[in-house]
Amino acid sequence: MKLGAIYDYLDALSPFATQAAWDNSGLLIGSKDDEIEQIYLSLDVDSKLLEEVLPNSLVITHHPLIFSGLKQLNFAKYPSNLIQIMVQKKISLIAMHTNFDLSHLNAYVASKLGFEIQESREFVAYCEINKSFDDLIVQVKEVFGIEHIRVVKAKEWINRCAITTGSGGDLISKLDADCFLSGDLKYHQALEAKENNLSLIDIGHFESERYFPECLAKYLKNLPLKAIMSNSKNPFQYT
Repeated sequence: MKLGAIYDYLDALSPFATQAAWDNSGLLIGSKDDEIEQIYLSLDVDSKLLEEVLPNSLVITHHPLIFSGLKQLNFAKYPSNLIQIMVQKKISLIAMHTNFDLSHLNAYVASKLGFEIQESREFVAYCEINKSFDDLIVQVKEVFGIEHIRVVKAKEWINRCAITTGSGGDLISKLDADCFLSGDLKYHQALEAKENNLSLIDIGHFESERYFPECLAKYLKNLPLKAIMSNSKNPFQYT
């Protein structure tokens, strides 16, 4: 199957034009005339993943391997080392990042928690959950498999919850909710939230977005190619 046909299918599913201005989703490595024999789905590209990817494949990731212009290709350093391997093995790469957050991933993660989205504003999904903050913490830990979790407790009871997968701390000042679930939350963002009576639960960047492969896979079943659900490894370890 031609890479161009796959790209068009993905663009119809989750338009690349809707990505954030700073993002770099889309076709990053390869030509639309390339013939693709199989598809791999992963949160990121890493060296371990590329060991298992066969030549003439397409890797579809959530995070773009190339975020900004590369001024040098140093094949001893990331990301150039991975780009070299992909070119040598004729592996193409498409990233579906903030466009997929908007169209699918926020909603998919909310459904994992058993929540229904009542409203979406840009990259934030709002849900009415009506439960105590302590019960919400327990639920989040069970669903995401997180043993220890960082929280800011500003309210005992949560009516309206906001969710942004990945890293959403910069959105805190714009939120209209009792609690915000996101990852990569920083100290000063936590202080701002607490002073503004907004509870926080840091659900982790990897932990909240690792569902990308399984979320996308169900939409690829009608393609005449095998879609292999893989995933990169979380670079963090918890001890």
